[in-house]
Amino acid sequence: MQPAIIYEDEDIIVCKKPAGVATQTRRIGQADMESLLKNYRASKGELPYIGVVHRLDQPVEGIMVFAKNKEAAADLSRQIKTKLADKYYYAMTDGVPEKKKGTLEDELLQNGKTNTSEVVERGTPQAKHASLSYEVVEQDGKHAVLRIKLDTGRHHQIRVQMAHAGMPLLGDQRYGSEESREVSMQLGIRTIRLQAVKLAFCHPTSGKRVCYELTDKLTL
Repeated sequence: MQPAIIYEDEDIIVCKKPAGVATQTRRIGQADMESLLKNYRASKGELPYIGVVHRLDQPVEGIMVFAKNKEAAADLSRQIKTKLADKYYYAMTDGVPEKKKGTLEDELLQNGKTNTSEVVERGTPQAKHASLSYEVVEQDGKHAVLRIKLDTGRHHQIRVQMAHAGMPLLGDQRYGSEESREVSMQLGIRTIRLQAVKLAFCHPTSGKRVCYELTDKLTL
């Protein structure tokens, strides 16, 4: 498998992660973006260093940035942790929001044993605040495509918050309702309908604000 490179220079690689491929894994024999990009760099005779500075869930496709040296990795990691990097997603939901634009605010608690997260009451020990904003870009009465901007980067955040709001993502077998799973099956949807479509950050060397966006976004 060859990585789909969108942009590359001496410091960064911006590429599209396919659905089903992990960002990083320790499982022997399983392809992941880190190893694919290391092999890609090695094939060009370059030092096969790849700095992983953020992640996408394995079932999710979309734009990612990776660092080609430790200095760039440190700078990009800082931007993501301090919310200087903007991440936008497209999500297809079973259900349509009452408002065309809105914000979801929840407290999420991650369960490391089951690799899941859930919405809990405020004040729950170890729970973390989760916030996202959305805008409806397309709808047909029963389903919608939302443009989502993450304000926080919590574990499975979009999937958990949308399901809790009564609009689970189509194709989401883990957090979807029984009804949404049935609808997904009827529509022939086998993978989660969630894309990382846009990524904006400051270039780690030049400091210039850059933005990369997918052209093939989700549609109903």
